[in-house]
Amino acid sequence: MDKDAPLRIGTRGSPLALAQAEAVKAALAGEGRAGEIVTVSTRGDRRRDVPLAQLGGKGVWTKELERALLDGEIDLAVHSLKDVESVRPDGLLVAATLPRADVRERLIGVAGLDALTGGMRVGTSSPRRAAQLLRRVPGLVIEPLRGNVATRLKAIKDGAFDATLLAAAGLSRLRHDDVGSALTTEDMLPAPGQAAIAIEARADDAAVLQALAAINHAETFTAVTAERAVSRRLGGSCHSPVAALARRDGEGWYLRAEILSLDGADLRSAERRFAAADAEAAGTAMAEALLAGAPDSIARLFGGA
Repeated sequence: MDKDAPLRIGTRGSPLALAQAEAVKAALAGEGRAGEIVTVSTRGDRRRDVPLAQLGGKGVWTKELERALLDGEIDLAVHSLKDVESVRPDGLLVAATLPRADVRERLIGVAGLDALTGGMRVGTSSPRRAAQLLRRVPGLVIEPLRGNVATRLKAIKDGAFDATLLAAAGLSRLRHDDVGSALTTEDMLPAPGQAAIAIEARADDAAVLQALAAINHAETFTAVTAERAVSRRLGGSCHSPVAALARRDGEGWYLRAEILSLDGADLRSAERRFAAADAEAAGTAMAEALLAGAPDSIARLFGGA
């Protein structure tokens, strides 16, 4: 590849995905490297009428981008990291992350968690969000809600649901910082990798990897490495409610994670401090601690533990 040629930045075509791709393009430009955005249609975008789990999980957002990457049609792919499966296809890797945004959830439609009561209809296609809400408010009616941010906000405005949850980071990237109310991470632990923009590349493309190393945010990369190690060791699927968050803690790092039954009735949680160099090992050890002695309602979601 011509070292002066613009890097082809693959992305989905949703407003949020394009905003994230523009952020990567700007970061590369800051290092003197030009980029051009290439939009790739994904199955998840084409089939918004079907719950994500039924389509095959997170891969519906990434498989076409990964095919384009492996086929040399693009030089790198930009994803919301929480949508990227923890095990990558042979020949590809998450090479860099941009600085992480707000990791919190925002509750849309009601003033706060205390305003939710049994019988209210909450739209979400996330098993994690559903389980966390049901644990706090048993009797909520959870119904599938997919689509881009505008679609989901319209569903609440039109009264199709009483409430929904959206990632604060996505709302902010679309300049909707004033929508809904932010929940603390104590009230709702986010998904592994939430609020991080991931950049995927071919493992053998030294020139692109060098360009991405220049824009990688090391602190974010350490945090998400630990969180994604939790997911990788747990296994499970898109049906498995998993939450994890790593943060700097003085000179070291602090990791919290939890796994739940689908109805939120059962919960396993753990916490651990670790050094940056041990992020992968810390996440793996935490997953093993979570699985040890997990009740059947949780264990069966992860291959029987």
